[in-house]
Amino acid sequence: MPSLVLDIALSAERLRVVYQGRANRIQALSRDGRRVSIPSHHFRPFLTHEGIYGSFELQFNEEGELLSLRRLP
Repeated sequence: MPSLVLDIALSAERLRVVYQGRANRIQALSRDGRRVSIPSHHFRPFLTHEGIYGSFELQFNEEGELLSLRRLP
């Protein structure tokens, strides 16, 4: 199953546009240089008062559909 590793560092202030309805996707650059755009609701379980920070593994199928997103230790 294809996967990408993303390093995310988004402050609560930067995420405000998502919750104000002006944006609904989070764009990130994977460690191997690919740019991805992910619906922001997938990151909701990882959101804290500070924002979203950490490394995440994104698994997807051959058609590019998201299968799982998990925080790496």
